[in-house]
Formats: sequence, C-alpha cells, structure tokens
Amino acid sequence: MSTTKILTDDQIKELEADHDFRVSIFGSARTLPDTPIYEMTRNFAKTLAENNIGVVTGGGPGVMRAANEGHKAGNVSGRSKSIGLTIQLPWENTANRFVDAHLRFDRFSGRLDQFMRLSNAVVVMPGGIGTCLELFYAWQLLQVRHICDIPIITVGATWNLLIDWVRTGLLETEKTIDIEDLGIVIPVDTPDGALKIVIDAYNEFLVAGDDYCFNWRRYK
Repeated sequence: MSTTKILTDDQIKELEADHDFRVSIFGSARTLPDTPIYEMTRNFAKTLAENNIGVVTGGGPGVMRAANEGHKAGNVSGRSKSIGLTIQLPWENTANRFVDAHLRFDRFSGRLDQFMRLSNAVVVMPGGIGTCLELFYAWQLLQVRHICDIPIITVGATWNLLIDWVRTGLLETEKTIDIEDLGIVIPVDTPDGALKIVIDAYNEFLVAGDDYCFNWRRYK
C-alpha cells in the first residue's frame, strides 16, 4: 500500500517557502530498471539525498522512478524530500511508490511552471519529446530571466547532438539566438559531471543564506 502524500495547494506553498535546495530531474518514462541510464540516475539521486539535496521529478516510471528510488535509498537523515509532479495520461495515472509526496496536474503547462518554482537546478537525462519540452522550457525561462540563474545540465551524447544543432542552425545559420543563449545549458557526459556542478551550486546556496535567489520568489 502506498504511503505517498498528495499535496494541497497550501502544502505546495509551504514547500516553496521552506528554503530547501532541490534538483529537478527530467528523463524518459520508458527507461527500464537494470539499464545503465536507470542505474546512473538512481545512483545520482542517492548521492543528492546523502548531501541533503531534494529531488523533483514527474513522479512516473522510468528515469523519474529511478530518481525517486535513489533519493529514498540515500535519504537516511530524512532532511530532504522526493517530490513527484504527476500528469494525467491514459497510460500514467499514479505516482511511483518512491515519492514522498506528489501533486497531480491535468495540463503540462501548469506542471512545468511548478517544476521551475521548486527547482534550484535542473538535470536532464536522456528522454523523448516530453523531456525536450522540459529542457527548452527551462532554457527559455533562463534566457528571458524569468527565473534565477540556476544550472541547467544535460547528461549524455544525445543532448550534445541537440546542442550542436542549436549552435549550427539557430546561432550560426539563422542567427536567431545570441552566443550567451547557447551558454545557458551545460552539457556533461555522465551524471558525475552533473553532480559536481550541482554540489557547487548547493555550496553557493549554503553561503548565500537569506540572500539566495529562490525561483518561487522570482517566478510568479
């Protein structure tokens, strides 16, 4: 029997205001357990939890489940939370059993906004159309400075191909973006590379204290 807590709007506002550091982890719902991506995501989230860093996922299967599972395994102190923002789909109606709490959405738009309000960093594992949507949404919000200057990190060769297309197609050929826009996203080859960036951001968060820029304050 699941012990997942379904959050109310007031409880979401409390989460936003509790000054915890959280990483949104995006990736494919089709990723199967015991595959390299699943295990890498699980281990990555486990290490985050061991450092008292929370995670936010879509709350479903695949990469999302791996992240929530890893966080639960590493969250021995119970000082951080694993949150699932689920979406109503014909094939995905319940949160995975590893989330501490979840909120259900009927539309992707409101769900994406909530991801951004709760995030202090974004890590994008391999995924499909939905993961592309999440990546580009975060990318645009940072481009127009609607959110704080948080790291947006892509993991793996697939995203390197996409970033190369952005460079050659949008920057160099069409000239529809600036070089600064391209630099918003940080590509790394493995979760270990993402972990270093996240830990650095977390240390900056600890030093900043009350002066830290939280997205829930800035992104209305």
